[in-house]
Amino acid sequence: MTKKDTKKETKKAPAKKSKKILIVEDERPLAHALELKFSHEGYDVTIATDGAEGLKMANATKYNMILLDLIMPQMDGFTFMEQLKKKSPIIILSNLGQEEDKERAKKLGAIEYFVKSNTPITEIIKKVKSSIK
Repeated sequence: MTKKDTKKETKKAPAKKSKKILIVEDERPLAHALELKFSHEGYDVTIATDGAEGLKMANATKYNMILLDLIMPQMDGFTFMEQLKKKSPIIILSNLGQEEDKERAKKLGAIEYFVKSNTPITEIIKKVKSSIK
């Protein structure tokens, strides 16, 4: 009986350790590339293609990290952060590079801000891994 219980616990353990990442990004090729990379690293990845859909998901489930675009259909990333009820660390991935956008995102709780056109995916992955250990 003890061996059987131990086996059951062993099977359940990996599912608990899987870190959840929500990618809220309307650029499907980028969202898909990030999903592939993070899935390969062992993360449980969910994608939302607009801000409103992403907000519903983020308020329904606790994520270890949210990767958030700022300019999206339905709802922009700033509104998303203002309306987020379940707090999760957020990393911004945007093509907006203005200092005022970066400052506003940080004030709303973003832990990092990457300009997509200037940032390799490997750098994003490194930051996520170091932030959600």
